[in-house]
Amino acid sequence: MENKWEISLLEALLPVVFLTVLLAYNVQAVFHDDALSGSNQFALLLGGSIAALIGFKNKIPFKKMMDAVDKNIQSTSGAILILLFVGSLAGTWLLSGIVPTMIYYGLQILNPNIFLFASVIIAAVISVATGSSWSTSATVGIALVGIGKALNIHEGMVAGAVISGAYFGDKISPLSDTTNLASAMAEIDLFTHIRYMLYTTLPSLGITLILFVVLGIFQGSTASSAINVDQMLHSIDQSFYITPWLLLVPALVIFLIIKKTEPLIALMIGTLLGGIFAVIFQGETLIKLAGVAHLDFHTSYKVVMNAITTGVQIETTNEKLTDLFSSGGMSGMLGTIWLILSAMVFGGIMEAIGALDRISKGLLQIAKGDFGVFLSTATTCIFFNGTVSDQYLAIVVPGKMYKKSFDDRGLAPENLSRTLEDSGTVTSVLFPWNTGGAYNAKVLTVDTLSYVPYAFFNLISPIMTLIFAYFKIKIRKKK
Repeated sequence: MENKWEISLLEALLPVVFLTVLLAYNVQAVFHDDALSGSNQFALLLGGSIAALIGFKNKIPFKKMMDAVDKNIQSTSGAILILLFVGSLAGTWLLSGIVPTMIYYGLQILNPNIFLFASVIIAAVISVATGSSWSTSATVGIALVGIGKALNIHEGMVAGAVISGAYFGDKISPLSDTTNLASAMAEIDLFTHIRYMLYTTLPSLGITLILFVVLGIFQGSTASSAINVDQMLHSIDQSFYITPWLLLVPALVIFLIIKKTEPLIALMIGTLLGGIFAVIFQGETLIKLAGVAHLDFHTSYKVVMNAITTGVQIETTNEKLTDLFSSGGMSGMLGTIWLILSAMVFGGIMEAIGALDRISKGLLQIAKGDFGVFLSTATTCIFFNGTVSDQYLAIVVPGKMYKKSFDDRGLAPENLSRTLEDSGTVTSVLFPWNTGGAYNAKVLTVDTLSYVPYAFFNLISPIMTLIFAYFKIKIRKKK
């Protein structure tokens, strides 16, 4: 970003340090899991205020800062709408018995010992087919987390397995927007980028699968002794009408996304079909929720609309399933939206005062040799995910900044595109205030800090790309 006001590196780092300390205090010492209910949002606004004060000191106009904030918030409008529609979809898919049906059949098919391994594979296949990690989380991800909870497997591990598989598919699918964006930033052919990325991506996935096999052995033995699957199946059968016909709805939504239907349209269709299927298949459940003797149009409309907007909870004979069969609807997504908006305020002001540009320049100045360029690029991608809170900016800005550095050192452009994906795409989900982290935490109903230690693929990918760079493995030079 070109800026005639040049702030010092210390000034650029001050808001980041302040925010990091305050967020750590909120989560570790005071609010713990409740930190996302509001304290972290205000911490982001305080961090933005510190950045604004530094901007005033350096004579940077307030309007320039607000314009950057406006631009950042506008860039998240699509993500916010998707969050609202995912909330509505989760409500009708629960009410209609779609999610309970997936859990019902999943409990019979998936062995606890291989469940985590299978979750990675299932999520990866769906994500490759759809090109979207978000759609994968909102469809099979919800079901897999539900099955994992029913099997008494640590929810953070299950969410980490889903996210690992989903982001593997997001990275290598030619349908993925981030994959196309990374290749565009490096100005190379899409499939050249994908083929070159496999050198680091497949080892990362291999290590991830091995780790989940080991975890699955220990978790599976614990889960098998702690649950009664037959009892759970009976409880689900008593609360819902279970039929394979209900699986037509998620199959149709996945098909629409594969066919490049706009996500908002696909999610709207999935929500409406969920409501229709609820009336067709779950009449007794709707009667119980409404507290009436007979079901009519007025009652059906009210119960379905409540499931879409304010949420629904289905009582079962099993306490674990009762906790699982609840959804906040669209209103349940408002806290996550608040978090994203607050993060956009902080990122916008940091961008406007030139702090992000100054920190990136500082990283580039200390880069030594080819490895230094790779290290600076990866670090900048992760830094942007933690500050600007958007994975697209974490690809675009470092891509523009470091392209010349790669060219000057005679490094082929696919080195840049691979590093952008290995460090920018996958690490967005590791930050609770990033759109990726906030979205997955809410959709999968698992706190970000619970799944981060088990999002192995996302943690390993940037390390893998740096290992290849340091040992000069598959580092292609320009011809």
